[in-house]
Amino acid sequence: MRKLRGARARLAFSLTRSRGLLQRMRGSLKRRGLAGTVQRALREFRRGKPPAVAVLQGLPQQAATSIVLPAWPQPQVSIVIPVYNKIAYTLACLASLAQHAGKASFEVIVVDDCSSDDTPKSLADVDGLRVVRNTQNLGFVGSCNAGAAAAHGEFVLFLNNDTVVTPGWLEALLRCFAEQPDAGLVGAKLVYPDGRLQEAGGIVFRDGSGWNYGRFEDPADPRYNFRREADYCSGAAIMLRRSLFEQLGSFDRRYAPAYYEDTDLAFAVRAAGLKVYYEPQSTVVHFEGISAGTDTASGMKRYQVVNQEKFLEKWKDALTRQPLPIDDAAKAPHAASFRKSRRLLIVDACTPTPDQDSGSLRMVNLMRLLDALGWQVTFFSENRLYLDGYTPALQALGVEVLYAPYMNDPIRLFRQRGGEFDAILLSRHYVAINYLGLARLYAPKAKLIFDTVDLHYLREQRAAALEHSEELKRKAERTRAQELKLIRECDATLVVSPVEQALLARELPQARVDILSNVHEVFGCRTAFAERKDLLFVGSFQHPPNEDAMLWFARDIFPLVRTALPEVRLHVIGQPVPQALREFESEHFVLHGFVADLEPFMDGCRISVAPLRYGAGVKGKVNMAMSYGLPVVATTAAVEGMHIQAGSDVLVATDASGFAEAIVRLYDDAALWQTLSANGLANVQRHFSFDAAKKALARILA
Repeated sequence: MRKLRGARARLAFSLTRSRGLLQRMRGSLKRRGLAGTVQRALREFRRGKPPAVAVLQGLPQQAATSIVLPAWPQPQVSIVIPVYNKIAYTLACLASLAQHAGKASFEVIVVDDCSSDDTPKSLADVDGLRVVRNTQNLGFVGSCNAGAAAAHGEFVLFLNNDTVVTPGWLEALLRCFAEQPDAGLVGAKLVYPDGRLQEAGGIVFRDGSGWNYGRFEDPADPRYNFRREADYCSGAAIMLRRSLFEQLGSFDRRYAPAYYEDTDLAFAVRAAGLKVYYEPQSTVVHFEGISAGTDTASGMKRYQVVNQEKFLEKWKDALTRQPLPIDDAAKAPHAASFRKSRRLLIVDACTPTPDQDSGSLRMVNLMRLLDALGWQVTFFSENRLYLDGYTPALQALGVEVLYAPYMNDPIRLFRQRGGEFDAILLSRHYVAINYLGLARLYAPKAKLIFDTVDLHYLREQRAAALEHSEELKRKAERTRAQELKLIRECDATLVVSPVEQALLARELPQARVDILSNVHEVFGCRTAFAERKDLLFVGSFQHPPNEDAMLWFARDIFPLVRTALPEVRLHVIGQPVPQALREFESEHFVLHGFVADLEPFMDGCRISVAPLRYGAGVKGKVNMAMSYGLPVVATTAAVEGMHIQAGSDVLVATDASGFAEAIVRLYDDAALWQTLSANGLANVQRHFSFDAAKKALARILA
């Protein structure tokens, strides 16, 4: 029976998805033509590759005299490397530090714990190295403490001598501290020389025992490539602020000569009110066992057993909150993220690109809020592609992003993991319809949420009316039927405006429909009226209403504006630039395409324009402009559902001449400009800020 249900689910998924793709392709062909459709498909399916994992063919050989470490007068990071013999490994480690020295400033301190080989002589030949020589053998714990005592940096980073670092490793650790204000200790991803994963952060169980999460797995697997809290990170590569290390009393000497001192430090960091993070974008190759062997019954390694008892006694109260020991690797992912009490799966059309479209920005900010509310988020896109830059950005937010080739079969994902999710959010009707059945079959306990992004059928109805198109009208009816089906069958539906909520209350009065609108940071007005000039339009041209808006503006509005303001320029930002707009391009009508940093335009232009003739939902271009205190001139369609007071928050016009008159009036009226700037900021703070969205999201998920 189970196999039959699975076969039916697979067939239904394949048919629904194929039918949807065919309908979307037909619509794209009619709207964009063959060339435009092919270009759109190529953009959507541009494939990136996860970063390659370092594989070492044996130990790199390096002469001490050829190693030159950078000299920084005021280093930000002090890298402390305790050594006892094994000079070949130490030199390989130092050479990798020199080779992969990026922009971050650092000093390297090697603590020689009474080595008896060529270590003293060789270290003397390394340019830029600081050496501390112990007068007696102090072991790993004592040597690390001695090195930290000699450090000058804001951060102290403990690095084993049997490691080799990789490009960007140090910058990634520092980035974690910069992006996570509650970070107390951050550890790197450790891999074996043969490319297998050694550790993606550590798990500590209730009995004080530990588990190297991901051991022997593929280090490129998405499960091990998102930033997350860890119980501890191996002392082979960990970093914390030097002041915190001193405040905590350094490594606890009770664990001398070695073992459990790193786990103890992690627990001490948490006891101080901070967190321990695993940072997957920092990769360090570790020749595990070179220094102390691997046999826990003899030699230095025996202290691993001895010190577990000491650790258990010291932290017995804190350990009661840790997970119970496991004997199955399949249970490890849950144990590794047990601090996230609830789990949510998000499925969307593509990986969010928040610097390119409003829907993506909203989705990324919702993920930030979910993390703040204690949810562990798993995400995959319908095309399941890894996008350079954008996928790592989500992973840095703590989102588990699934992508090919590690996740090629959504049905298998739902079958294997559906039971772990407390909620599933399906975004956009043409994506959600494919996964509705799978979610109900394999995740019966999950709260099922349909995120409309905006009501597509409403936008399509308005486009059909504007263009007097029966074909578009029929398409809108098909979309309406699909969206209403999803709203009926899901536990909750999200819309972005009260207008859409009211519409659905009439269409489906029994359905639960909640408002979760756009989410924006409030930057504030940072440039005075007199220091600004020109007009600005921002919008993705993959969204048809934006192309229509700019064509209307270029043909009917901008010539009227130029008559009164001949020097004014319009900056058009968004991609891909429609060919139809190219004929208007000039020194006054500037087509920028994609722009990575919008701030110079938000801070430098005098007016943002939103001449949308149709659409649905809430317009991110208007929200964003107001969040920078940049006044907006818009149509009624562009400000629908935004709690706008026309004339005091935004200037609103309904026709071309009125739109042009509003621009000309505002362009030279400093008092009106300042009123709109202040009121626009207040509007965003009230309705579209992180605080407002967090309250709404907490209520929806309660």
